[in-house]
Amino acid sequence: MMTNSIRKKRIAFRILYYLFALLIAVVVCTPFFWMIVTSLKSRGALMLLPVEWIPQNPTLEAYYKLFTIPNFGTSIMNSFYIAIVCTALRLLCAAMAAFALTKIKFHGRGVIFGLYITALMIPAQTTFIPLFIIMNKLNLLNNLNAFLLLQMFNAFAIFMLRQKMLTINDAYIEAATIDGASMWRVFFQIILPLCSGTLAILTILSFMDLWNDYLLPLVLLTDRTKYTLPLILNSMQGQYSNQYNLMMAGSLISIIPILIVYICAQKYFKEGLTVGGVKG
Repeated sequence: MMTNSIRKKRIAFRILYYLFALLIAVVVCTPFFWMIVTSLKSRGALMLLPVEWIPQNPTLEAYYKLFTIPNFGTSIMNSFYIAIVCTALRLLCAAMAAFALTKIKFHGRGVIFGLYITALMIPAQTTFIPLFIIMNKLNLLNNLNAFLLLQMFNAFAIFMLRQKMLTINDAYIEAATIDGASMWRVFFQIILPLCSGTLAILTILSFMDLWNDYLLPLVLLTDRTKYTLPLILNSMQGQYSNQYNLMMAGSLISIIPILIVYICAQKYFKEGLTVGGVKG
């Protein structure tokens, strides 16, 4: 009897757990579902009462109209350029810095790492005015290549990779060095493959950060042909503020690349998030 009672309680608890999880999933996914539904409505269907949760006559009119807006397609390419190139440079520079701080012994490396950690405590917004002045002196305003200089160094990425590299046994490097491998070969063929999980999670986080960045492009870009996707979407709020289907379609397009990157690298997500807890 006791066993049956415990079993029934476990089943009831499991049912409640799944119902609660389902409720949370519905609450979280409802805004995203509403975004998709709104983007598929015609302009006339937006104001219908009662509200149509599933449009009777779905249309892609909003998506077609988006690409007739001047520089909308160009802004997508600008965002891709900044997000992809800056992510690659950021990961390469962070990996090289982390490798030097963990596997190459030199005087003062602890102090240098401390300075990197200190940089994490400085709000990025406080640096925008100095960065604007510097980029203006270098004639790099309205130049997408300015982002390559500003975004290639990231203290958080260095911290994550350093914590991962501390877990890699130095015996791998010693064995490769004895076999005649150079430090560059050790770095690219041994260290980087062993850090694949952390590199994957940093790829997701860096791509999201750069793709969604709004404030820094707002400070450095005034030429509309150089706008990134967040800037062009924000500029639409005046002329197209009452065309909610257009705004939702643009927002949905901005989400799709992030979803693709996350889906491709999600199996590394758990490993990458737990690396920061390694002692060093």
